[in-house]
Amino acid sequence: MARSDKSSEQQYKAKDIQVLKGLEAVRKRPAMYIGSTSARGLHHLFVEVVDNCIDEVLAGFCTEIVCVLHADDSVSVTDNGRGIPVDTHPEVKKPGVEVAMTMLHAGSKFGGGAYKVSGGLHGVGVSVVNALSEWLVVEVYQNGQVYRQKYARGKPVTKLEVKGKTKKTGTKVTYLPDTEIFQSIEHDPERLMHRLEELAYLNAGVKIIFNDEKNGETRTFQQKHGIQAYVEHLNHSKGPLHRVIGFSRQRDDTEITSRCSTTRPSWTTSSPTPTTSTPPKAGPTSPGSRRRSRGR
Repeated sequence: MARSDKSSEQQYKAKDIQVLKGLEAVRKRPAMYIGSTSARGLHHLFVEVVDNCIDEVLAGFCTEIVCVLHADDSVSVTDNGRGIPVDTHPEVKKPGVEVAMTMLHAGSKFGGGAYKVSGGLHGVGVSVVNALSEWLVVEVYQNGQVYRQKYARGKPVTKLEVKGKTKKTGTKVTYLPDTEIFQSIEHDPERLMHRLEELAYLNAGVKIIFNDEKNGETRTFQQKHGIQAYVEHLNHSKGPLHRVIGFSRQRDDTEITSRCSTTRPSWTTSSPTPTTSTPPKAGPTSPGSRRRSRGR
């Protein structure tokens, strides 16, 4: 009889399979989405929100991003892009902004849609930030109106509402990381600014403002010549033997100028004398070779 009871306890049936709905999976296993719940994961939330703004830069619609680290360790990121869609999604019958904020793998970056080039987690990033925040408020400036919706730990607590009129366009996301998830929600301003400085070099022309309300410090990052300026910055204390050359191109389909910077080998007087100006081909131990061997 005892053997029968034991056998019954060890049976594995469909009822034993746990189904997590909505963003519950993110809160259950946050490290799967942001790497960890330490400082690394905390700062990754910031990266995901800012990367959405950078996608608007790459699409040719955003020229300025404003990031604020507030005294309570909440963070707000504002861009002057097109704004997250507020019209009703035809399939789920909810505003586009709510779909983006509450549903995993809901985005415009899977190919051929609103974004030809993008970063971030492709339809996962901002919803993960929402899930791992004690609260999050999104404001969309679109159609001459200000739309606003608030969430708590990934769930809407208000409907998308019109809160005023505006002449600008864009999106503002303000969030407070959840103390139930993270070991600490205290941000490192230097770490945030380092990321913004990198993005300014990688995206020529975009103006990125960082305001640290804790320390009363404001920094602006903007690089007209992008990567070209970064190489020149690295060589500022050396004697370059070659001039860095930058290029820009006109994208005819949208009439938006996309500044791209390319460089020749920037040898300096402190560098070993080059024997060739042609980059070596990928050998058997090069990263490119390893990628090919894995079939990627």
